[in-house]
Amino acid sequence: MRRSEAREYAFKLIYEADIQKDKPLSDLIADTAEGQEFKADSYMCKTLSGVTEHREEIDVIISENAHGWKLSRISKTSGAILRLAIYEMLYGDIPFSVSINEAVELAKKYDHEKSPKFINGILNAVAESKGLKKTDKPHGSGQTKAPEGDTADSKND
Repeated sequence: MRRSEAREYAFKLIYEADIQKDKPLSDLIADTAEGQEFKADSYMCKTLSGVTEHREEIDVIISENAHGWKLSRISKTSGAILRLAIYEMLYGDIPFSVSINEAVELAKKYDHEKSPKFINGILNAVAESKGLKKTDKPHGSGQTKAPEGDTADSKND
């Protein structure tokens, strides 16, 4: 499975996890695999567990960068796309610009017509606030935790 396909399934599962909060990820993956004939790969499993593990931190980052928007007002679809992209930007092994581009493409496919611009704006603000724009190298490089100083509680002034 290509990374973009795995990312799309990860997005769908992140969305489902937000809707079905009490259902374990393993059950969501099994249900989706059964209904759509796919096998969860390592990227997808790592990303799903990472988004789940860092959800509170990621939600704070979204709130800090979605100027004029409360997280509760952001659609569940946009929220799932943002969580996926921010996780990739902070913990993934690809350049942040790829994560932003893929998020915008998911928004074009699954969200309303204004979402791609909205998502792009928030993710660019995140990239700026986290210092990712200084280099387009992967920020997380597969790390399991954020680099020191890049927590939800820290602010770059």
